[in-house]
Amino acid sequence: MQLRSLKIFCDIVRRRSFSRAAKDNSISQSSASQVVHHLEESLGVKLLDRSKRPFVLTPEGERYYEGSRQLVSQYTQLKEEVRALHDETARRLLVASIYSVGLAHMSAFMRRFSAKHPNAQVRLEYLHPDRVYEVVEKGEVDLGLVSYPEESRTLASIPWRSEPLVVVCHPEHHLVARHTLTLKDLDGESFVAFEPGLRIRSEIDRALMVGKVDVCIAQEFDNVETMKRAIEVNEGLSILPEPTVAQEVASGSLAKLPLEENLLRPLGILHRRDRELGKIGQQFTQLLRTDAEFADQRLVIGKRDSQQNKEELLTQ
Repeated sequence: MQLRSLKIFCDIVRRRSFSRAAKDNSISQSSASQVVHHLEESLGVKLLDRSKRPFVLTPEGERYYEGSRQLVSQYTQLKEEVRALHDETARRLLVASIYSVGLAHMSAFMRRFSAKHPNAQVRLEYLHPDRVYEVVEKGEVDLGLVSYPEESRTLASIPWRSEPLVVVCHPEHHLVARHTLTLKDLDGESFVAFEPGLRIRSEIDRALMVGKVDVCIAQEFDNVETMKRAIEVNEGLSILPEPTVAQEVASGSLAKLPLEENLLRPLGILHRRDRELGKIGQQFTQLLRTDAEFADQRLVIGKRDSQQNKEELLTQ
């Protein structure tokens, strides 16, 4: 028996009126009467005594009404719980990121996103690059933020932004006097490196090899934050994504020097091919990419101003 028929029957009994119950359910009065008639036929009993005005429930009708009312109530509650669960899931977004995306940058971004979408529930966790790929592929998170993104049969990547790689060193390092460097200037220098196996380490090693540059590896780490701490105590210099050292450069604890080779680190947003991003995922991705566009514009303006300053100094 359809639950809708049970609900109409319960509404007729509760409202003590065929016409009012019909209006509540957006049907005609004759349709409401037919519902009760079909129920009585299927049960083989009379549920309503229509000889009285207003009608009254028969003993069978009393029992049927109590049972139907409980079933309708349970079904209504179940629908509400499922809808609430769907709404909560639709508002929730799980994101895994590599460490070197930049804690300061992402903290500021998360505040902006929360202000723009106050009902969204976003959880961001930092993991080793291999783990980011793993949790996205397993569906444990919705999005993964990685460098040098690699697509697969199950994973797709959305381009995010490209970050310039710069030389980072202690403020008192002898190379700070230079305005820009070439990779060859790093030959023989003590170097704080990413640990082997990381894609960014492979890319930096390849660039050094092409430039025939030999550096002295002093220490190796799997994340930018630890590398910066080592550079701050003058363990050596390194090549790092420019945005990841913005805070330290601004405070004066680190110095950065642009490379003439213009090395870039691409970032991408991973997701499973067989899953839709959902509304929150789309909003999160869109704001990330919009932020990147503004950052690229600021970078171009900054480089242009820097070049103008150099030209002015040369003409003085």
